[in-house]
Amino acid sequence: MDSSSVSVSDESSEAAASASTRSLVDAAAGNLSRTVSDVSTSFSEQCSSSVDHSGPFEPGAAVAKLIGRSPATNALSRLSMKPRADVLDRRSTDDEMELVKERFSKLLLGEDMSGGGKGVCTAVAISNAITNLYATVFGSCHKLEPLPAGKKGMWRREMDCLLSVCDYIVEFIASTQTLPDGTKVEVMATRPRSDIYINLPALEKLDAMLIEILDSFQDAEFWYADAGTRSFASVTSTSSTMSSSFRKSMHRNEEKWWLPVPCVPDAAGLSETARKDLQQKRDCANQIHKAAVAINSGVLSDMEVPDSFMALLPKSGRASVGDAVYRTMLGADKFSPDYLLDKLDIASEHDALAMADKVEAAMYVWRRKASASHGKARWSKVKELAADDDDKNVALANRAESLLLCLKHRFPGLSQTTLDTSKIQYNKDVGQAILESYSRVLESLAFNMVSWIDDVLFVDKSTRNK
Repeated sequence: MDSSSVSVSDESSEAAASASTRSLVDAAAGNLSRTVSDVSTSFSEQCSSSVDHSGPFEPGAAVAKLIGRSPATNALSRLSMKPRADVLDRRSTDDEMELVKERFSKLLLGEDMSGGGKGVCTAVAISNAITNLYATVFGSCHKLEPLPAGKKGMWRREMDCLLSVCDYIVEFIASTQTLPDGTKVEVMATRPRSDIYINLPALEKLDAMLIEILDSFQDAEFWYADAGTRSFASVTSTSSTMSSSFRKSMHRNEEKWWLPVPCVPDAAGLSETARKDLQQKRDCANQIHKAAVAINSGVLSDMEVPDSFMALLPKSGRASVGDAVYRTMLGADKFSPDYLLDKLDIASEHDALAMADKVEAAMYVWRRKASASHGKARWSKVKELAADDDDKNVALANRAESLLLCLKHRFPGLSQTTLDTSKIQYNKDVGQAILESYSRVLESLAFNMVSWIDDVLFVDKSTRNK
């Protein structure tokens, strides 16, 4: 440590310790490699060396060199990933720099600013930081309108800081290096971890597309009336211009009466061009939602199942799902998850989430029993070993998995299951934490945008049919 950065007093050792602590925090904020020194370099078993790393999206080229000398620098430049350590050099004010230092200090201390050692692990701290940033920026957004410049700048600046950690999560590969005398030697080189290299550029592209869709509503033909504070008579100065649209749309959001209500011209609604453009943006946001859900589901499936979840599993899958569901799953020669869900007649998302928890718990009970009968092998190996055997536990686990997938397809806005929240809470892999939280917040934003566009289209249809 540079002695000039720490003021040591001969008269007081406590003052020296305090100054040293502050210097460490400042150094950590200025050198990103300190924040990820303990990041695991292990990579997902499902990503082999034969994976095509070209990916569906091409991230932008690097705009500045990384601070200091990082072991990942050569790999990043070779694979055209975008380093983000330059965000510290793009500060506009001293206050902005202090904010960045505060954010990284909080991550280093595991959200325990008292220094009492009660903080969470780094992976959970970064996951919470991304979630809280999303709530701060988009939590009050309920309209199809451009994001304010201040919030947009905050989102991009702080996400760049949080995602910069991924620049240092690498894996080692065998490579050759030519010495000055022409001799070729085999060395271990680094490259970005496969799951991060594939998924992170895709998430950044989805993020940019969602912001672009919001920015496109600068001059829209529809507007909003505040349903929570304005009366029907005072919605607009032209009295009856919006009143009919306002009333007709109320029953669509009656359970969320405080949300603003979209309004369209009372004469003929939206123009044909605006209607088609709105439908195209809805389809685009819906595809973004599906892509974010797919990435999030993949990352969650790669996370380890916590021991605390396995310890709380019931003794039998039958006790978890109930006798009626168990008999249907076991007795049918050709199992149909859609038929079973129709028979259950699940009315609300609360009931759907409860059923998902039961089915998921039963699935892991049957998987555990199947693994125990095959020498505690991995589940993928158990399925191969039991392919030719009439293993009841394997069959029930597979049917439970298909039932769970069908349930999630019927309720796309379903909250996370107990297993998913347990995985996030006890996960220690920083790379997986970033991918999971980033895809989760983009999934939420895309889902909200589809809902907002549906509200406008509903009001437009009601206006044209009156």
